[in-house]
Amino acid sequence: MKLSEALQNFVSTNKLQTGLDKVNARDVWNQEMGPAIEKYTTAIKLDGSTLYVQLSSSVLREELSYGKEKIINRLNEALGKVLITKLVLR
Repeated sequence: MKLSEALQNFVSTNKLQTGLDKVNARDVWNQEMGPAIEKYTTAIKLDGSTLYVQLSSSVLREELSYGKEKIINRLNEALGKVLITKLVLR
């Protein structure tokens, strides 16, 4: 058994995937959106398949709201699975 398989079994057995997904979603948001947007991101929460992102700039929030579908696709691609189906910008 490979180490990656052993880790995946451990994660599955101990029901850690949800926690890992939450951390991964936050990391991928910051990585994919870049430092300029990360600077205005005050909170990120994955609840089920909905990603809630708190932004300190209403102008940026408005700007990003036009490309929600594209952002969701980009994040899921970086995550390697369809984890996010809805993006809520606050």
